[in-house]
Amino acid sequence: MNSENLRVDASTTSRPLVLGSTSRYRRELLLRLQIPFDVVAPDVDESPLPGETPRAIAERLALVKARAVARIFPHAVIIGADQVADLNGLPLGKPGTYERAIVQLRQMRGQTVVFQTAVAVVCLESGFEQSSLAAVQVRFRHLTDGEIENYLHADQPYDCAGSARSEGLGIALLESIDSDDPTALVGLPLIRTCKMIQAAGLILLPDQKIHAS
Repeated sequence: MNSENLRVDASTTSRPLVLGSTSRYRRELLLRLQIPFDVVAPDVDESPLPGETPRAIAERLALVKARAVARIFPHAVIIGADQVADLNGLPLGKPGTYERAIVQLRQMRGQTVVFQTAVAVVCLESGFEQSSLAAVQVRFRHLTDGEIENYLHADQPYDCAGSARSEGLGIALLESIDSDDPTALVGLPLIRTCKMIQAAGLILLPDQKIHAS
């Protein structure tokens, strides 16, 4: 994809919007805003730095991803995001396999896990850069091994940080969720995202009347 092919909606902005993520969950969430956007995979190393906390990992990678895509499309408004599950300071990422997911869920049962979800918005051409973090506290039930195994076979959440898909059957693993930005647990805090992309110049809700044709 080149800069000429990015989609622009003249009613919302003169700049295209790009989601710097290949996550299908973030794409589905961003579709709720009903504005056109493109998806570009950020080519970045997501390995944690030595001694880096889960919160610091999420905040750094959200910015790194947005900046990486912004270098390719400097005139566009870029969204980058990252999520790390924080178990008493231990970072838990995407398990990738059934075996790793078993280990993660056994660690988290009966525990409160903080899902550190960071979002960054960058536009190089205008010099705009903002980032924010939404911490979601999730209390897991005291799960049996059988419940964990049956859940993983049913939902297969191997591409989800913490091995639980809350918008699916994973909600049955939980006792409570505490957050001021409800979609943050799924991977993109839309309240924070709306504020930042509007600050970057996009118009989400035009104040003039729209007449049906």
